[in-house]
Amino acid sequence: MSTPPALAEALADGTVVLDGGMSNQLAAAGHDLSDELWSARLLAEDPEAVTAAHLAYFEAGADVAITASYQATFEGFARRGIGREGAAELLALSVECARTAARRARVTRPLWVAASVGPYGAMLADGSEYRGRYGLSVAELERFHRPRMEILAGAAPDVLALETVPDTDEAQALLRAVRGLGVPAWLSYSASGDRTRAGQPLEEAFALAARADEVIAVGVNCCTPEDADRAVTLAARVTGKPVVVYPNSGETWDAGARAWTGRSTFSAGQVRGWRESGARLIGGCCRVGPETIASVASVLRAP
Repeated sequence: MSTPPALAEALADGTVVLDGGMSNQLAAAGHDLSDELWSARLLAEDPEAVTAAHLAYFEAGADVAITASYQATFEGFARRGIGREGAAELLALSVECARTAARRARVTRPLWVAASVGPYGAMLADGSEYRGRYGLSVAELERFHRPRMEILAGAAPDVLALETVPDTDEAQALLRAVRGLGVPAWLSYSASGDRTRAGQPLEEAFALAARADEVIAVGVNCCTPEDADRAVTLAARVTGKPVVVYPNSGETWDAGARAWTGRSTFSAGQVRGWRESGARLIGGCCRVGPETIASVASVLRAP
């Protein structure tokens, strides 16, 4: 496959389709994701399963694969007896799994790889990424994020996905940490209504990225589709940048039970409104699978 154009160029030209939830695709294939490492465990135990999940989304219509590194951290791997060198290898492997899927995909369109950088709360594996405000300073959060971001950037993804960010402190830390890495990024908050999960106004949260040259898109993910409707318009107005949006299915995660409850409210038809409001990177997050991404791709590519 020939080298794709830079993702920023593609966003300037039109709309790019993101994949859906990694965890639900792995679970559908029969993998147990009930431990603290979630899908990152399979980087160590069954990387071919991760590649297969990426491939399913590429062949369903996704243009961008988000790596299985959301919950992959030095600290998390250490709890499983994996040292820093081994953890670094697994972080880099997450990018290679997605690259391998892109090479195997039976498609002719350009494909990109986004290296997932999950929030500090994902490492804690207690649902705190949906609350934020961990009691750490911006400098402490930057020191947590920078080393693994350096490893991921060194694996040469097309973009870093700074995703599911619950508050502005962590956003500031990530924006500091991404400087000088030589890889563009998108910044995506987890939102509720018109606020971050920690309760700060989204308008202020989006504004942090408006002048960050490394950031090529700003938006929301892992929120409800209804919350995404409001956030897309706001992100476009505040930042003037392309908007990234990939909500979950609309179901609710019960951190105590480690299970999803409620019903899906995600409709492929909603993506037209997001595109009209400024969204250029559009897909799904938790509980949004290849069938829904195929429908999203069909809508966005319709003449």
